[in-house]
Amino acid sequence: MKFVVGLLFGLLVVPFGAYLYFTGGSAPVATTDSDMPFETFFAKKALHARIAKDMPKNIPIQPNEANYVAGAELYKQHCAVCHGLPLTPKTAIAVGMYPKPPLLLEGKGVTDDEAGESYWKIFNGIRLTGMPGFSKSLSETQMWQLALLLANADKLPPSAKVALVAPAPAASTPSATSAPVFPSSVPSPVPPPK
Repeated sequence: MKFVVGLLFGLLVVPFGAYLYFTGGSAPVATTDSDMPFETFFAKKALHARIAKDMPKNIPIQPNEANYVAGAELYKQHCAVCHGLPLTPKTAIAVGMYPKPPLLLEGKGVTDDEAGESYWKIFNGIRLTGMPGFSKSLSETQMWQLALLLANADKLPPSAKVALVAPAPAASTPSATSAPVFPSSVPSPVPPPK
């Protein structure tokens, strides 16, 4: 009888306590907070199990210089703001993120991951980490170029290394001296009442 009472008590009190923890403002939700108990353990276990189950096993493009250089350009455009570039300090975005985005081109990065694993992450993204999925904005070839670049970052040809550190082409910007032009149908801002 004591066992049944204890079981019922646990089945009611523990979920209610968890509910109060989350709805009462005690859960760590700011990027500066520490992890929730077991958060990293369960998140990593779930991620690795899903990737192992779903990642592609065959790479449809060749690991050649042209694909590495294309991957480097894509990396600078879409990934470097969070994951960094060689010989470049972290961006303000990367410093303020939680969990911290890994530096993919420093140390071993993800060179010990199969290209299919990186492709899965690029395609799907990773929930609650800030890692977006690129399946709707990049082509399959582009995602594979990125995955190959990352899987082979420790043995890239010189042209890909140069592409990673070369500045991105400057976007055309309006002249600093020219005033913005607004359509005539947009009313001028009205000053606030005094």
